[in-house]
Amino acid sequence: MADGGGSGEAAAARASPAPVPGLNPTLGWRERLRAGLAGTRALVWLVAGLGLLYALRIPLRLCENLAAVTVFLNSLTPKFYVALTGTSSLISGLIFVFEWWYFHKHGTSFIEQVSVSHLQPLMGGTESSISEPGSPSRNREGETSRQNLSECKVWRNPLNLFRGAEYRSCATAYVLLAEEEATTIVDAEKLFKQALKAGETIYRQSQQCQHQSPQHEAQLRRDTNVLVYIKRRLAMCARKLGRIREAVKIMRDLMKEFPPLTMLNIHENLLESLLELQAYADVQAVLAKYDDISLPKSAAICYTAALLKTRTVSEKFSPETASRRGLSTAEINAVEAIHRAVEFNPHVPKYLLEMKSLILPPEHILKRGDSEAIAYAFFHLQHWKRIEGALNLLQCTWEGTFRMIPHPLEKGHLFYPYPSCTEMADRELLPTFHHVSVYPKKELPLFIHFTAGFCSSTAMIAILTHQFPEIMGFFAKAVLGLWRPQPWASSGFEENTQDLKSEDLGLSSG
Repeated sequence: MADGGGSGEAAAARASPAPVPGLNPTLGWRERLRAGLAGTRALVWLVAGLGLLYALRIPLRLCENLAAVTVFLNSLTPKFYVALTGTSSLISGLIFVFEWWYFHKHGTSFIEQVSVSHLQPLMGGTESSISEPGSPSRNREGETSRQNLSECKVWRNPLNLFRGAEYRSCATAYVLLAEEEATTIVDAEKLFKQALKAGETIYRQSQQCQHQSPQHEAQLRRDTNVLVYIKRRLAMCARKLGRIREAVKIMRDLMKEFPPLTMLNIHENLLESLLELQAYADVQAVLAKYDDISLPKSAAICYTAALLKTRTVSEKFSPETASRRGLSTAEINAVEAIHRAVEFNPHVPKYLLEMKSLILPPEHILKRGDSEAIAYAFFHLQHWKRIEGALNLLQCTWEGTFRMIPHPLEKGHLFYPYPSCTEMADRELLPTFHHVSVYPKKELPLFIHFTAGFCSSTAMIAILTHQFPEIMGFFAKAVLGLWRPQPWASSGFEENTQDLKSEDLGLSSG
């Protein structure tokens, strides 16, 4: 699979026609009337139901039945309330436990999901959600879907060495053998060198025929990608085998020979190799070229920039001293660089500070996601540890980023708002035993709070009724007496109150 594994979906999104402002057809009076009635449908049903209930109040003898219900409720003993509240507490507790489990496993409330998928169509939500092809709502939905698609594009992990060839030619066959069959990096390097010989031969042949037809131009682009892929893998083999300067030379030559292929993120491999050589001036030069507002960002770029600025002040940094005299200009620049990096990917600091355990990085990553944080920390943690005080400065300042970001995340501070689709994509990319880091932290659904409160309150009422039946009996009678429908039901209520008192006294004496 080539770099940017989600390019197929992105291409499909780009192929879809974009809405043109000013070309939306004007809705007729029938459409406007239908749209206006759709929002008031629930209110119309409510008013119709209340009107029908009022019209049938005499045939149904609603007042007499309500009075009979009141008398029946007043005649209940404390034992009934104990059983009622205890059963309610048990049922609500079971619902609470299930909701909690479902939320932690799927990230959403089961009751809310069922309500949206089954009850909303019954309330007219399906019809109201269907908009005209050229309407502004349909245009906004299309823009939102395309934005989410681009935000959740999955990229090949640039620091990953093995796997990822495509079945095209003899060169890619060698690549496949190197990534699938080789058991050591030395064996993989030998196969990559054989792939390089075959790839260079095919590349030269494609160069000679590129102007003959569009198919030959596409073949040249394909063979170029294969050749760059092989050379990049050879550079990674040299990096893993300790020949770092050789790896740096291969990467620099690739970036000079094929400058348009920045989407392959070769500069991220170069940054890591230069950090291993502690060539911080060269790292700064690479950042000056690729840490540009017009180019895509990554955790490697943002956190490497923060590391370089942290390096100048971290050795002498002390939180106590900084709180007394304030931050210097260099310290402010370092803190701002950390805040910028944390805003881009807020999952990285916990791995760098070893607050979360690292796992082997995945083959593909999601930018700004937990998978990218794991891949970055796995290869760059040693560079942060090498600079004295860098992790200390990060630990003291990284949480201050969240005070600068608007909440809720309707807009970003230095970057686009943090995408809401990273959790599901990361769960597919990372192993099941890994606890996926989620940002922003999801608030518990309303139904979890409701079931927890209802379970606790009913359990408390059941316990109080069991321990103090007289007091709770009088309290229940007082509450029921507040909403008696008619004064003419007071005689029956008083008689049943006396019966309830006698039963309460008999229960308490027993």
